[in-house]
Amino acid sequence: MDQHNPIIKLCVAGMTAEGDGQHERARMLFLQAWENSTTDFERCTSAHYVARHQTTPEDTLHWNLESLLYANAVGDASVSAFYPSLYLNIAHSYEQLGNHVEAKLYYELAAEMCDVLGDDPYSMKIRAGVEAGMERVNNVDSK
Repeated sequence: MDQHNPIIKLCVAGMTAEGDGQHERARMLFLQAWENSTTDFERCTSAHYVARHQTTPEDTLHWNLESLLYANAVGDASVSAFYPSLYLNIAHSYEQLGNHVEAKLYYELAAEMCDVLGDDPYSMKIRAGVEAGMERVNNVDSK
């Protein structure tokens, strides 16, 4: 990612605020990034972060689907690392809404995309989330 891009800078600042426990500040920075984004890549990125600070599963799902829409519109590898996390978040939203069929579909998509991830702690967290989600929805299916 271009660390000089003003939208990316806002998202990085939001992540820093989030890490410091300043969730309202983070939410405002992510919304500012969304409002100022002009490209599909910027919209994908900012929507992905806006989704993190929603109060309902419906709103979280909405923002993650927005991010997916723009990720698909980018049409190149610059967003490939977003897909595992994005699919995981969409799956989790569907799971929270009780739609286990859609949740399973998106957990499977996330699992298929995990090969683009590295071996860092973030990537391991995504893989663990996908595995746990798949286990949960598969357990619902077997009941």
